[in-house]
Amino acid sequence: METSLLICDYSYHSRPFTQNSRSGLTNYLFRLQTEGSCRVICRGQEYHVQAGDLILLKPGDEYDLEVKESEIDGRVSSGDYYVFCEGDWIDSWWGRKERPVVSAVGVDEKLLRLWQNLIIEKRRGPLEENVEIMDYLLRGLCLYFDRAIAENTHSSRTVFAALRLKRFIEEHATVTFKLEEAARYAGLSLSRSVRLFKDYYGMTMIGYATQIRLNAAAERMKYSDMTLEHIAETCGFSSYSYFHRVFRAHLGISPKEYRLKERGF
Repeated sequence: METSLLICDYSYHSRPFTQNSRSGLTNYLFRLQTEGSCRVICRGQEYHVQAGDLILLKPGDEYDLEVKESEIDGRVSSGDYYVFCEGDWIDSWWGRKERPVVSAVGVDEKLLRLWQNLIIEKRRGPLEENVEIMDYLLRGLCLYFDRAIAENTHSSRTVFAALRLKRFIEEHATVTFKLEEAARYAGLSLSRSVRLFKDYYGMTMIGYATQIRLNAAAERMKYSDMTLEHIAETCGFSSYSYFHRVFRAHLGISPKEYRLKERGF
């Protein structure tokens, strides 16, 4: 199964703008509002789209877009990333589940980077390697949509906050970070964050970060020739002596012994 990327770009409107596809779209359209606002009519319903809203439309969907002056300050401002695409893989992905026409997923930097990479590859032209890269990037974009929708549509704010803490730790575990930074990312106090994470995941935030760091260190010991000191540093441990102590406490052997064992010595 393959994908076909037809159009992929960023647009910004500072003047009133309309786009009508009342006879129905001929391809899939994915659109992320990144700034400003607009009005969209699809499947007989009107949506007031704000920054952070993701629009997912399928072939045959009616699509009316209107960018007009703000009722508050009279300005016209609307920026968005968009993709028109088709293909057997897209059909299969679309059929896996029901998705809202508009989902509030936020302006996620990771999602934007993925989208920006897709735009760059599209602009480079139809080279053989570009087509394959675009295929995988587009699939990744679609799968990321599902994650973003799932993570931002929890009925419970508590569940969402716990997940935000977990995602922050996963992204920052191999660098030095403070628990206060994770708490701020989740919009909670430090004490509330500590209790919430332990309640939902059965371990402390530091314990989860340590688990990720040890897994990363073990992989680098098995598959790279980095020194143990360098591995400790790049996996988020403050010193080699601390890394050595934590590694032995969790795995029962020293880092050096682990590396020799994994390499058959």
